[in-house]
Amino acid sequence: MTARDPDENGWASSATTWITRMSGGGDFSRMHVLDRPMIVRLKAMQAAKALDVGCGEGRFCRVMADMGFCVTGLDPIARMLDIARARDGESTYVKGFAESLPFDTESFDLIVSYLTLIDIDDAESAISEMARVLAPGGRILVANLSGFATSSAVVGKRYCSDTGEELRPLGRYLEDKKEWFEWDGLRVQNWHRPLSRYMHWFLANNLALTHFDEPRTTGGPADRLKSYERMPYLMIMEWQKPF
Repeated sequence: MTARDPDENGWASSATTWITRMSGGGDFSRMHVLDRPMIVRLKAMQAAKALDVGCGEGRFCRVMADMGFCVTGLDPIARMLDIARARDGESTYVKGFAESLPFDTESFDLIVSYLTLIDIDDAESAISEMARVLAPGGRILVANLSGFATSSAVVGKRYCSDTGEELRPLGRYLEDKKEWFEWDGLRVQNWHRPLSRYMHWFLANNLALTHFDEPRTTGGPADRLKSYERMPYLMIMEWQKPF
C-alpha cells in the first residue's frame, strides 16, 4: 500500500465498527476522561472558526458546534465523513490528510487533534500543517495517549508472579514504533513516540505551550475507574501561535 492509502493503518476497514462504537456518545477515554477537561478549555475561548483534524464520524465536531464554534471536520475516510454529514447539518466536512491540509494559511482560530496524532505516520508534517493554517493568537488543543502508555502497549501486558497484578513495563521508550492493535472488533495501527518528539515538533513551529494536563476520570464503570486511576494513559496539551 502507498503511504497515503487511507486504509494503510486499518481505519477504513474498521470504520463501521468505530461508527457503532461512537454512537453511544463515545468510549471510556472520551466520555469519562477527556471530554470534560477538553470542553473546559474550549469554554475559555471565544466562539471561532475551528478545525477538527481526524474528526472521524464527527462526534467532537458536534460538541463544538453546540458550543457556538463554526466547525470544519477533516478525515481521510469517506465512510466516516458520510456519517458525520448525516448526523450534523451545521458543520463542514472535508476529505483529506493531516499531513497536507487543504486549507489556506491562517484559516482557523482553533484546531483540535483529539486522539489522532498516534494514527498519523508523518505527525511532524501534520503539526507543521496545523501551525500553518492556524491564525495568529490561535490555539491547537491536543488529546493524546501518553508515551509511557504507548511504550508499554508495544511490549504487551505483563503480570506480577506473586500477586497476579497487571504491570505495564516500558518498551524502548525513546524509539518510535508503529504496531497493529486489535480490540472490540477494531484493528488499527498506532504509533508510539516519546513525549519529547511531540514537544520538539510543536516548539519547532514557534508555538507556545499554554496548558498541559493528565486528567483524572469523571465517572464510568468501577473497574475502569480503578484501572485508569492506577495506570493513567491520557494527556492534554494546548499550544498557542504568536500574534
